[in-house]
Amino acid sequence: MNKRKNVEKFEHIGNIIGNVLKTCRNDFDENLAQVWGLWDRAVGDSIAKNARPAAFKGNLLLVNVTSSTWMHQLQFLKKDIIKQINHVLGKDLVKEIKFKIGPI
Repeated sequence: MNKRKNVEKFEHIGNIIGNVLKTCRNDFDENLAQVWGLWDRAVGDSIAKNARPAAFKGNLLLVNVTSSTWMHQLQFLKKDIIKQINHVLGKDLVKEIKFKIGPI
């Protein structure tokens, strides 16, 4: 069995996604990378396990969710999530969020 070495060196994807996207995409969105990096802290563990930022379109943040139940619940929390993301970012970047069922 192949054992992994240096397991303690695993890093959260939010900390490295910016560098990965820069190498893979010409249309890299720095704002999306910032939101990816702070998403867990801004929304909490429960939401982070069931929803992930997918893209930006202007000031609209598209977020993939695991189910219609989560999509419905997050509609009620949308204003709070926007406030918290902008607070953690230190700027008013997100004005609107659209939730859709998709891979997280």
